[in-house]
Amino acid sequence: MVVAGGRPSFEEFVSACGRRLLRAAWLLTGDAHLAEDLLQTVLAKMWPKWHRLADQSPEAYARKALINTFSSWWQRRWRGEVPYGRLPDSVTADAFATVDLEHALAAALRALPPRQRAVVVLRYFEDLSVAETAALLGCGPGTVKSQAAKALRTLRGSPAVTSLVEGGERCDHV
Repeated sequence: MVVAGGRPSFEEFVSACGRRLLRAAWLLTGDAHLAEDLLQTVLAKMWPKWHRLADQSPEAYARKALINTFSSWWQRRWRGEVPYGRLPDSVTADAFATVDLEHALAAALRALPPRQRAVVVLRYFEDLSVAETAALLGCGPGTVKSQAAKALRTLRGSPAVTSLVEGGERCDHV
């Protein structure tokens, strides 16, 4: 479904980039349902503008829109207490250790401030350069570097992530 001029259709764009954008949305929100809502909101905003966006960088636009929409949601959301059940006394290695690490990393990401979370997602999960990340976030490269350093320090200090990583578990795809 390519329209005149060799531009991709909106459906082709969603087919080609939808999974990556959904993953970025999930990493930002930490919740599958919120991630779907976030991506749907962004795609709904892009649809009427597609005739202009198709010739530019629609994936970069979508990433920027994900960050902006997530930020506006985060500013309005109540960030109160989150109930947790009783935690186990020790972590043991099991067949699901990779899943445990992924969940611990996702929880640690959710604990980061939105700006740091956005930097980590764009730099390390979307594999963007410092300059590309700075351009998307509308800040300088130094800000990206300092926010990344603070975020990584916080993630390394996360007890759940640290206990799983020090326990010999690895997760190559996260």
